[in-house]
Amino acid sequence: MTNVVAFALWYWEWDRGGPAARAQATKDYPDFLFPQMQQTGISAPDWKPYFGDYLYVAFTNATAFSPADTMPLTTWAKLLMMVQTSVSLIIVLLVVSRAVGILQ
Repeated sequence: MTNVVAFALWYWEWDRGGPAARAQATKDYPDFLFPQMQQTGISAPDWKPYFGDYLYVAFTNATAFSPADTMPLTTWAKLLMMVQTSVSLIIVLLVVSRAVGILQ
């Protein structure tokens, strides 16, 4: 859970300069491409991502080891998602190795 919440906070805080900058639309290009940004008619025309959207991105990245429906567009977003996936894989390996060690 710590992995998911920490990375969700980073995604939320850094995407397009943070929540305040997103609300004021100070940056033209997003760092993450959400499905609601790709197709008209599936959300409000002025839709903006909230923390729950970034929490979902962090959760799916940590559990599937890849982005599910939200694509990283900038280098920093791609690198941060790579770090999160690496942390998740290391945690899985540690848990599995501990379980194997307990069984023997």
